[in-house]
Amino acid sequence: MHIAPAIVFSTGGYTGNMFHDFTDVLIPLFITSFPFRGQVHFLVGEMQPRWIKKYRPLLEQLTQYEIINLNKVRRGLCYSHIIVGLQFHKEMSIEPKKTGNKYSMVDFAQIMRKSFGLERENITMLGIHNGNKPRLLIISRKKTRSFTNVKEVIKMATNLGYQVLVQEPNSRSKLREFARIVNSCDVLMGVHGAGLTNLVFLPANAVVIQIVPLGGLEKLSMEYFGIPALDMNLKYLQYNISIEESTLTEKYPKDHVVFKDPSSIRSKGWAALRSTYLVNQNVKLDVTRFSYTLLEALKHLHHYQ
Repeated sequence: MHIAPAIVFSTGGYTGNMFHDFTDVLIPLFITSFPFRGQVHFLVGEMQPRWIKKYRPLLEQLTQYEIINLNKVRRGLCYSHIIVGLQFHKEMSIEPKKTGNKYSMVDFAQIMRKSFGLERENITMLGIHNGNKPRLLIISRKKTRSFTNVKEVIKMATNLGYQVLVQEPNSRSKLREFARIVNSCDVLMGVHGAGLTNLVFLPANAVVIQIVPLGGLEKLSMEYFGIPALDMNLKYLQYNISIEESTLTEKYPKDHVVFKDPSSIRSKGWAALRSTYLVNQNVKLDVTRFSYTLLEALKHLHHYQ
């Protein structure tokens, strides 16, 4: 019999969407396993080897033992006790009170930086004497909810004093390399979507700017990425686009129900909401209006110098 306990969970179905990887598996696994300080076995059902490989740096911080694929076990396994399933607190985050205030998303962020060998624990020291500019990472999307005027946004941000990077995470991206890019930045911005999950790699006191498209998605956006960012001690700014900043104006008249009453679209179910507001909507930022959000981010960065 193994003295250390075991946790049984599945990775089946979580092999493409980074948000669900973290919300449904990785953070609940951290919550469940962290109290054992590595002295716990992982027994995985429906194990996806590619998924395990992608997140192995984190998994190796949570267990000192070889991860077992239950689908390939041909003999009995004995443990002091077994935990079946994972603890879930809320979307992509942790409720410290439920842990007895023993750990939080701050601890998860620290273990993420350690797992992937990320150098920056805190944001860049800015100033004319050291020549450092704040680094802004724009998370781009090609298929849906993409920026249609990203060059204008880059020019405006550069004029404000940012060093701008544009990157698109995808299933082919090497996670460790992308994590290092994110960690090298002070501000991360993007339209609501799974790409914002990369905020877990940011240094402490960095800024997350979520651009929320039309569709009454403000509350959902706050729950999915705003609260997790705040729980990680990041500065969170939410930019809700205007009707004029949505490409839906190219498809519908401004008095259409899509603009006047998004709740009527949502009442038709997830498929209708997804099709209308998530799949078929892009964003053309009003660079003048959005510049005030980037200035607020700058003000925050200077506050922590």
